Amino acid sequence: METPRANPDMTLDGKVAIVTGASRGIGEAIAQTFARRGAKVVVSSRKMDGLVAVAKKIEAAGGVAEPIVCHAGKEDQIEALVAATVSKFGKVDVLVNNAAANPYFGPMMGVDFGAWEKTFEVNTKGYFIATRAVVRHLLSRNAPGAIVNVASIAGMTAAVAQGVYGMSKAAVISMTKTLAVELGGSGIRINAIAPGLVDTYFAGALLANEGLVKNMTERAPVRRVGKPDDIAGMALFLASDASAYVTGQTYVVDGGMLDAGISF
Repeated sequence: METPRANPDMTLDGKVAIVTGASRGIGEAIAQTFARRGAKVVVSSRKMDGLVAVAKKIEAAGGVAEPIVCHAGKEDQIEALVAATVSKFGKVDVLVNNAAANPYFGPMMGVDFGAWEKTFEVNTKGYFIATRAVVRHLLSRNAPGAIVNVASIAGMTAAVAQGVYGMSKAAVISMTKTLAVELGGSGIRINAIAPGLVDTYFAGALLANEGLVKNMTERAPVRRVGKPDDIAGMALFLASDASAYVTGQTYVVDGGMLDAGISF
């Protein structure tokens, strides 16, 4: 098996990457960054229109992108996504599990199990299914690979009003650590990113609360809400051979919010 060498230039030349939840926000930023750095990128989400728009942006900038519709909580669709990627590009080297669901905002005692199950279906089960499919492909090739799980600081502290979401992301962090140990000998690295508050459609319920945002940004060391590109930079590092000696880690990208005792 090939042993990757650290490459501080953080290129993805010759690599094929799948990015879920890539029709907007953090996923779109990661897909565009990967393409600029040389990867062929499969962008995936539930609706084709948004994916086509992202793919066109990537191609207009000189990159290579393929839009594939996939519900990130459905096993048959996830496995079909990986198979379609291999059929199109011959392989998969990098997986970014970014698609997420957060259908309930409020006290944990008030959640119904429909919202609970949807949250875990996408945020935890879906991540595992996609990871397993890509790992099986990498093992069949006897090839190294990189998997990046987008978690959240909500999985690392009390997540008031987002408790079930926080639980699902805590499970992602645990899964990342365990699989990194189990698969490290195969040359497959698995790491996670824990974003803080990022300016995306997904975070709309929080961003709409001007008082909450003002309180958080005034207390945060960096004094602002994050941008999708802030997360994309870390994803690039973890996907590239610049992080060849890194696995099982969760990188907090939150402008210092967690260290300042800020949770959401």
